[in-house]
Amino acid sequence: MANHKATKKDIRQSEKRRDRNRYYGKTTRNAIRKLLAVADKTEALAELPKVVSMIDKLAKRNVIHKNKAGNIKSGIAKRVGALA
Repeated sequence: MANHKATKKDIRQSEKRRDRNRYYGKTTRNAIRKLLAVADKTEALAELPKVVSMIDKLAKRNVIHKNKAGNIKSGIAKRVGALA
């Protein structure tokens, strides 16, 4: 266990950050799953910018790497584009 005040504070901060990052990450993953489950192309195209924005925010907050964000966005764009 930490003995210094600053170290105790750092532990509190990192726990808050971890919980926040897990929330945003899980919410984004659920949004991606929901988007990929949609069969209608117009509905998927309407939802795509919101999901892409969520992914960009995760990369900006360093929850995921920027290259991973790009790969995810590319994959979902391909899937949405392939819908009939």
